[in-house]
Amino acid sequence: MEGNLSAVVARYIYQTYDLFSSVLIAEAWTAVRAAALVPLMRAAVALCLAMSVMLLIEKLSMAVVALYVKVFRRTPEKVYKWEPLSQDLELGSLSFPLVLVQIPMFNEREVYQISIGAVCSLSWPYDRLLIQVLDDSTDMTIRELVQGECEKWSKKGRNIYYITRDNRNGYKAGAMKEAMELDYVKKCDYVAIFDADHEPSSDFLMRTIPFLEHNPDIALVQARWKFSNADECVMTRIQEISLNYHFQVEQQSGSSIMAFFGFNGTAGVWRIQAINDAEGWKERTTVEDMDLAVRVTLQGWKFVYVGDLEVKSELPSSYKAYRYQQHRWSCGPANLFKKMAIDIIKAKKVSLWKKLFLLYNFFFARRIVAHKVTFFFYCVVIPLSSFFPEIIIPKWGVLYIPAMITIINSVGTPRSLYLIIIWVLFENVMSLHRCKAVCIGILEAGRVNEWIVTEKLGNAPKAKQSSTVAKKSPSKFWQRFLFLELGIGVILLACACHNFLFRTNQYFVFIFPLSVSFFTMGFGYVGTYSPP
Repeated sequence: MEGNLSAVVARYIYQTYDLFSSVLIAEAWTAVRAAALVPLMRAAVALCLAMSVMLLIEKLSMAVVALYVKVFRRTPEKVYKWEPLSQDLELGSLSFPLVLVQIPMFNEREVYQISIGAVCSLSWPYDRLLIQVLDDSTDMTIRELVQGECEKWSKKGRNIYYITRDNRNGYKAGAMKEAMELDYVKKCDYVAIFDADHEPSSDFLMRTIPFLEHNPDIALVQARWKFSNADECVMTRIQEISLNYHFQVEQQSGSSIMAFFGFNGTAGVWRIQAINDAEGWKERTTVEDMDLAVRVTLQGWKFVYVGDLEVKSELPSSYKAYRYQQHRWSCGPANLFKKMAIDIIKAKKVSLWKKLFLLYNFFFARRIVAHKVTFFFYCVVIPLSSFFPEIIIPKWGVLYIPAMITIINSVGTPRSLYLIIIWVLFENVMSLHRCKAVCIGILEAGRVNEWIVTEKLGNAPKAKQSSTVAKKSPSKFWQRFLFLELGIGVILLACACHNFLFRTNQYFVFIFPLSVSFFTMGFGYVGTYSPP
């Protein structure tokens, strides 16, 4: 009897303790939620709305400039002095400047013939054209193939030099820096640069060099990329939308307003004197092209973008290759911003207006804010707000601003307008990697100097590409899983379900498809093949 009584008393004590604990936990959670989480969410919403407005203003201003240029046909030939070059009867080919062409490459088995063949076919006096193939390949078989291609063109009368190194110090920048120090380069006036997958048209030099010849203050003439494999898959079509906006709006507006834009690393011609004025190529970041462009413009030089001169190139068709490329394109600028902000402020050869343009528009708004707001606002703040009834996000921030930004980004590729919803979802998933890369660049963390050359397939037949992909496929299907995307997909799915069941703002209409996008890319169902 006494034992039963003790058991009953103990049970009541435990029940009372559990009830008391539950009440304490509930009260503690309520207090923490009210004192910390809700104010934190409100602050996050305010910050994201402010960044959204900044991004919209920046995109609208550039779009207006690009529209003005198009409507009034303000082509570079009308803005700057441009006259076609012709051969002097007395001087002969000596009336043409000596031009150097560099083709940096690394294990480019599928595409090395594309750029070498195109460059060797340029319409320019052969005795006034020097070609350097800068081969950092680690595969000796590929080195032999590239060297053989160079020897083939050499026998046809081209001044082509095959240059290799024992290391990859500085990657692409290191190779070009060493090649520029060779004695015969000192005789050259200009240097054109083409990546291994780029195929310039035969009149490329005839259209670009006159800008440099007739305008001594111009340092760079940049052409536009045209994508040979844009129709390969949905992912390449989506990339085409983003890059067409970059060239038609960002590059065009920068060239028109400030005579400055970021060099794209290829399909451009530099005045060698301008490169030397800026102390040449540097190996401190993975965006050596942007680094050089900023340093040259701080010396007072101007850039010209020629939008109707297109150079064929290739888009990465696998998600893995695209992620590596986007990591470098996002991490490098953020790291460069950190390294060069003080130099930009202290520069004496540029106006205050250009300094503000570089710091705010070129770096902060486009390379920092754009990636941060895309991920944190649309993939974090809006979904998590479903759990906070106190948080009300204005409709203009959730709907109107994103819609306007989307329209601006899509006008450059009207043929792909039907893919715009997929583009939005894809860009939101990619913002995860871009945002992470920006943080790595600013903090100079582990992968800040990572350089993985983007895989290219060239003009190989589809059957051959499929065979190559099959050989690369992992033996176990789960090796293609990307657990970061899958984890965020689970969180977004939970947010969407909670929003559908307990909220009336209908954010689930956006969050559900977004979670599906993270799952789709996390399981590797994007691009031609998506290994881990």
